[in-house]
Amino acid sequence: MQAKIVTLPGDGIGPEVIAEAVRVLEAVAARFGHTFAFEEALMGGCAIDAVGDPLPEATLAACESADAVLLGAVGGPQWSDPTAAVRPEQGLLRLRQHFDLFANLRPVRTYPALAGHAPLRADLLDGVDILFVRELTSGIYFGERHEQGDGDRAWDTLFYTVDQVERVARVAFESARRRYGKVASVDKANVLAAMRLWRRTVNQVAADYPDVELEHVLVDACTMHLLRNPARFDVILAGNMFGDILSDEASVLAGSLGMLPSASLNASRFGVYEPIHGSAPDIAGRGIANPVATILSAAMLLRHSLGLETEAAAVEAAVDAALADGLRTADLVAPGETPASTAAFGTHVIEHLVQSD
Repeated sequence: MQAKIVTLPGDGIGPEVIAEAVRVLEAVAARFGHTFAFEEALMGGCAIDAVGDPLPEATLAACESADAVLLGAVGGPQWSDPTAAVRPEQGLLRLRQHFDLFANLRPVRTYPALAGHAPLRADLLDGVDILFVRELTSGIYFGERHEQGDGDRAWDTLFYTVDQVERVARVAFESARRRYGKVASVDKANVLAAMRLWRRTVNQVAADYPDVELEHVLVDACTMHLLRNPARFDVILAGNMFGDILSDEASVLAGSLGMLPSASLNASRFGVYEPIHGSAPDIAGRGIANPVATILSAAMLLRHSLGLETEAAAVEAAVDAALADGLRTADLVAPGETPASTAAFGTHVIEHLVQSD
């Protein structure tokens, strides 16, 4: 297979973790006989500094010509003023809207070798394997907003249509069919009109999937269940803001935010793949960032945009093997232990990838 992959390293630790994911993808290409062409482009704070735009037109053009996009992280203290007219996160929102990346997939699973790093008891983590399906291009993040000139009042509008809910719900139900057959739809239908529309629409979609079990969970209850009994969940379907918050909460189940990948997909096979963590400017440039989330995002890229399931599974198995060998980056070491560098972890994953059958 031949494929073009655009990389958007971004800010902070983004370039460091992207570099390891690219090395892993190059190893995949060599082992399985593929040709992957990589093109790097500007996005985020670095793009603001260079051209005054967090998502330059040249970057959009490069992405439009690609089979998939691999993104690092954006943002940092020098661009953190929420009142600034131009901010790094605006590039993310525009990228999602431009390509209609309405379905955000965030898998969360626990690793027995890392159980000691999670703040929950090990018995609560046994068997945790959750896929968050988050609606990504609608909801309160994209609704009408206004702040009055005197600064005394402001509002953001939670807005959904049936079509917007239906298409992401189908992604959740189709995913559940390939997994354990359960969907938990998260809403606040007891209070919000938009969430009552959400629940009605999900019920309508569920009628087409009689083989999938559906439950509705209020968002406040879901936050509790994720900490008291996370193994009860299979696929969690949620709107934009709720999905953002809940999946970040669930990151503690894996032991570190540095372990969790994501895929943002449109109706075709095109997607943007990125770790869910931020740019971590406090550790940028020190070679200690955890590259696992970005490497696993590259595995999702292989699976969803390129249709290379065997290759994706091989990358995931190589990460598992590296962790089983005891390799730990700085976010996962116990006091007194010596952490592996970002590059050393990537090298170890590649060694397992190359040596595996």
